[in-house]
Amino acid sequence: MVAACPFPANHGTPAAIKEMSEELARRGHSVRVVTYPLRHEIPVTGVEIDRVAQVGSNREVSVGPSYQRLAFDALLVFKLFQVVRRHKVEVIHAHNYEGALVGGFVGKFTRVPVIYNAINTMIGELASFNFIRPRALAIGLAKVLDYVVPRMADMIITDTEELRSFILDKGIDPARVITIHSGVRPEMFAAADGSRVRDRFAAGDSPLIIYTGTFDDFQGLDYLMAAFKIVHERKPTASLLLVGSTINPAHSAKYERMAAELGFVSRFRMASCSLDELPDFLAAADVAVVPRPESAGIPTKLLNYMAAGNAIVSFKQSATILQHGETALLIEPATAENFARGIVSLLDDPALAQRLRANVKSFVVGRFDWPSIAAKLEAVYAGLATKSPA
Repeated sequence: MVAACPFPANHGTPAAIKEMSEELARRGHSVRVVTYPLRHEIPVTGVEIDRVAQVGSNREVSVGPSYQRLAFDALLVFKLFQVVRRHKVEVIHAHNYEGALVGGFVGKFTRVPVIYNAINTMIGELASFNFIRPRALAIGLAKVLDYVVPRMADMIITDTEELRSFILDKGIDPARVITIHSGVRPEMFAAADGSRVRDRFAAGDSPLIIYTGTFDDFQGLDYLMAAFKIVHERKPTASLLLVGSTINPAHSAKYERMAAELGFVSRFRMASCSLDELPDFLAAADVAVVPRPESAGIPTKLLNYMAAGNAIVSFKQSATILQHGETALLIEPATAENFARGIVSLLDDPALAQRLRANVKSFVVGRFDWPSIAAKLEAVYAGLATKSPA
């Protein structure tokens, strides 16, 4: 596995790589993860981890591009080459764009087959980080990466059919692109107790709307804040809780200021959350939300909500795996007013909310659990391993 990110870490891609690697190891495979030195203190079982050297003074886990990450990515090339040669690696499974670039480069020189695990598009995210200026340059680079990166892999695994179509539109051979969804561990949520979170935030029996995840611009939190202003006017006792693995002071200041300006600061909280605490947070929610207007892949938060059996409100283009009115309320077009209407409708209709919870929880089993996903990955590996020089 090539994880061009902090690993393990309590968000998105790193969490998915951890669960995928552990499940493959449980099934008897020898799995090594080549990754950054940065990490959260989360145990990883049955998997060997090869880290590049520390560069720079920052040791905090963060999301998005940085000069430090560029240095780590360069070092990953040398580390991966070393690991492939030393351990007779049969398949390189590279995650996201940076991992695919590293894996593709090493694969060309070692002739080891490369899988690119695609969960997003650059055109949908790169410019929003404001790392590359001017914005037009970021958009141009994103288009180049969206075209070049899939061509560096022998096989491409996409998170959704929509992402597969995006890649096929770039002229990639359909035989090289397969859809295998990301996964989740339903058993993680079996013993959840929402009362602990409600007591901590003195929520009582009042409606609680929860967002979990990162606070990057592309996550759509501005939509959520504007929507909750409308919800607050209709449901004054409702509260909004934003939950992340880490919350930096800039994000905290931004959203607390917005809550004050929008008139609901007394019903607004932000909280950091470890992986072990996540089930309790989701069990406390009356409604769990995905305010991202569009996502080519499946947001990890959505999978967690599904496995936890939450009543979900999401913009439609970020939850294409779900069915409106059956497993979630899917909102389109993407406006704050429409999003607020979806939240209020679930608060007003407990029977509908309960039906969505039951349906979405049962929808996970056999489709998004890691054993089911690992079986599909094994078939891909078997087809590629015959081409490996190892």
